[in-house]
Amino acid sequence: MSDRGTIPVERATKRAKIDVFRATRSDEATQAKEGTMPTVTMKSDAQIKSDVISELKWDSRVNETEVGVQVRDGIVTLVGTVDVYAKKIAAREAAHRVMGVLDVVDEMQVKVAGIGARTDTEIARAVREALEWDAFVPDKDIRSTVSMGIVTLEGAVSTWAQRSDAERAVRGLTGVRGVINQVTITTKPLDPLKIKNDIEEALQRQAEREARRIAISVKDGVVTLTGRIRSWTEKNAVDRVVGFAPGVRRVDDRLTVDPYE
Repeated sequence: MSDRGTIPVERATKRAKIDVFRATRSDEATQAKEGTMPTVTMKSDAQIKSDVISELKWDSRVNETEVGVQVRDGIVTLVGTVDVYAKKIAAREAAHRVMGVLDVVDEMQVKVAGIGARTDTEIARAVREALEWDAFVPDKDIRSTVSMGIVTLEGAVSTWAQRSDAERAVRGLTGVRGVINQVTITTKPLDPLKIKNDIEEALQRQAEREARRIAISVKDGVVTLTGRIRSWTEKNAVDRVVGFAPGVRRVDDRLTVDPYE
């Protein structure tokens, strides 16, 4: 399991991405000065850092003093140590909510306090109960393994959304240091064109603005999303919509967050 980031990050590649990103807007900036289009203001790294810290303070699930923030070329790196895996996720989500953030590198560590810490057996019992009590999770189709606080989920469910719901149900449990989701999707083969049309209709209903900027392709039940959207909130909303579609075995999200689109 890698917790280095929500997206694999190579500094050189990201530097090139930012350079291209800025270059492609040079003409737009000229047009803006001429009054032919609205002015686009890009945040500096210092502004982004300040906003991320403020968002961490605003989120009551996070103790901002436990999280260090570094920003370079719009890429936020989170460092520090938290005592619950759920706080790590919450800090990551808070950073993603900030306008101007392109990617987040998560280098936070989860260290559970030694005194009173839950054993793997206790965590396994809590995982089973959490899966059983969640109405959206087919708990009998999912099994778990716990090792040193890391929970591995396996099994087969009917939809991508159920797979996500299973992970959500257990990641906030006390003692959990991480979650590895290896749950697979078993679904009847459906016409790729029907899956594509169903997803497009759902996006039009729920996220019309984003739908216009997203390209969808479907092959063997794998949905690939490409295009630019303005925020990670929009990106997560789109992923959620796609996850509900019947016939989807996996979502390959290649959407690019472009806050200045």
